[in-house]
Amino acid sequence: MFQAISIEQWRTFQESGRLTTVDVRSPSEFKLATIPGSINIPLFDDAERAEVGTIYKQVSIAAAKERGLEIVSAKLPAFIKTFTQLPGKKTVFCWRGGMRSKTTATLLSLMSIQVNQLSGGYRAYRQHVVEQLAAMSYTPRALLLQGHTGSGKTVILRRLGQAGHAVLDLEEMAGHRGSIFGEIGMEAHNQKMFDGLLLEQLLATKQQLVITMEAESRRIGKIVLPDIIMRKKESGMPIIIELPLGERVQQILQDYKPWEHPAACSDAFQRIKSRIHTPVAHEIQACLNAENYEAAVELLLHYYYDPRYSYSISQHEQQAYHVKADNVDEAYRQVEEILLQERSKRPN
Repeated sequence: MFQAISIEQWRTFQESGRLTTVDVRSPSEFKLATIPGSINIPLFDDAERAEVGTIYKQVSIAAAKERGLEIVSAKLPAFIKTFTQLPGKKTVFCWRGGMRSKTTATLLSLMSIQVNQLSGGYRAYRQHVVEQLAAMSYTPRALLLQGHTGSGKTVILRRLGQAGHAVLDLEEMAGHRGSIFGEIGMEAHNQKMFDGLLLEQLLATKQQLVITMEAESRRIGKIVLPDIIMRKKESGMPIIIELPLGERVQQILQDYKPWEHPAACSDAFQRIKSRIHTPVAHEIQACLNAENYEAAVELLLHYYYDPRYSYSISQHEQQAYHVKADNVDEAYRQVEEILLQERSKRPN
């Protein structure tokens, strides 16, 4: 028979690197929020789940179980085969460690496939995340990438990560760039998914001496950063990046690709249009309508974004590293040099 394991036992198996975690909930539940790194092998698809749920509410529990058994029986060979192709130990979970994961674990055990069931399911994992984020100690020193919009902060951060340096890519976790236009071309995560991704990254980097991240505000889109990140931001050392305006415009065009999302760009602009001097706002709108995105971006930087960010950046100029470069590649090299210098310092 299968074994039910606690979230603490799951964590031990997961950290050993020999565990495949499987979410057997429906695809829509999986997409909404899941345990980071898990894969989705649904016992019921969305339509089947809705059908069984309706029978459960309107007819009886017994009738719902009978219909569920009919659905599972028809797909059982393919369902089992999918699990046989997974390497290593396997842990399955559903919403709260109920019928779906228990049924899956029982069927797999009958086919001599070793599997554990996560007690409490995703709900237990979510409680674990909330408790850990509130209580854990995170000791790496923080370097905070700052600079006007288009300074290449995100590109630099991700290049650092690809080079093996420890980073916290909060925008990637949020699925949002943090600005009015920040969701364009991205798939935003909800708070539950963001928190889970954040916790896993904090645990993965907690032994590092230095961590690099962007100096985000408290909110990224609809995501609210937890206190553990805000405290790290308050104690971190800023790296202020300066690039020429033309380079910043090109970086924004490369990041956002507005020609692929013209309607989304126009809709986002409507939300800030009233904050911009009327003649300039009309000019920006005309540029967007004509798909002259380079001119639109330059106007937005000059009349909206730069004035808003200049004050906040100036507050940190006395105690900060300054990177002045002609392009992102040059800025990256300077930032990496600072990172290596900080890493060589003795811990306090």
